[in-house]
Amino acid sequence: MKPGPAADAGGSLRIVRRLQTIYPEESATRLKRAVLEGQVTVDGAVMNDPGAIVSRDVALRWDRNLRKERHVATSLAVLYEDDDAIAVFKPSGLLTHPTEAKEVDTLLSRVSQYVQRRHGGKERTFVSVVHRLDKETSGILVFARSRRGLVGMQAQLRAHTMDRRYRAVVEGDMSGEAGTYDRDLVAEPGERRRGVAKAGEPGIRAVTEWTVIERFGIATLVEARLKTGRTHQIRIHFANAGHVLVGDSVYRDRKEKSFPVPFPRQALHAGHLGWATAEGKKISLDADPPADFLKLLEELRKRKKKKSAGP
Repeated sequence: MKPGPAADAGGSLRIVRRLQTIYPEESATRLKRAVLEGQVTVDGAVMNDPGAIVSRDVALRWDRNLRKERHVATSLAVLYEDDDAIAVFKPSGLLTHPTEAKEVDTLLSRVSQYVQRRHGGKERTFVSVVHRLDKETSGILVFARSRRGLVGMQAQLRAHTMDRRYRAVVEGDMSGEAGTYDRDLVAEPGERRRGVAKAGEPGIRAVTEWTVIERFGIATLVEARLKTGRTHQIRIHFANAGHVLVGDSVYRDRKEKSFPVPFPRQALHAGHLGWATAEGKKISLDADPPADFLKLLEELRKRKKKKSAGP
């Protein structure tokens, strides 16, 4: 019997599956919430990623009395604001909005508090999520400040006219200078993971355009432009093409040798966002990658230079 998508031949399982073998009386939903709430430790360290894969030989423990407050110590950076929208910079490690664990500190809560203080007075202000970024992805996010703004920007998302461009560092040397991935996506059994639909399998259309920006030999810096906006779309498309994002522990083949430059998250940054206001004004915003992303690029350039210099 072949291992399922939540397992591998070495006996490793996704953390929720492993917890079910230890706590069979608990539901998968309850165990997933325990992970999200920071109550589960792996070899003594808190693991709050329900998509993590753990081996049989680790010490896995659920401590119901353990509560770790996840807080990213950065102030809110507002990039643009009008009566209908507010665009901000999302740091890596901060959730866009609460999960079922009901986290208090999210980008949505920070934006809501800012708008309330600045414009609310005694009346409750309107702030709504328009689109999302994965927790470990950095970059520009826009929230609606009115129902008119929400309807208008969601319409642009559906029509694929909102301009969303990302910087990504992918493993390996990309073939060609530009291209398009047009592969349908499907949800895979297990936690949080999706994949590319097989021939004849129904899926949701996903299109990613890409252009090479810089080559490092062992990795490539690319710009990825979303023509559709599916969950994990960029990560899945590049992984399926054999160029998984550096630092992506969910979609990287665990049988492969570790990438030589460690990076604690997927190397993905939403650096450009553009949309049209209700009056037809074009908004175009850019944001440089954060320090950890720039440090990764610097290290890759050093390795490339050292290799080209020879012994």
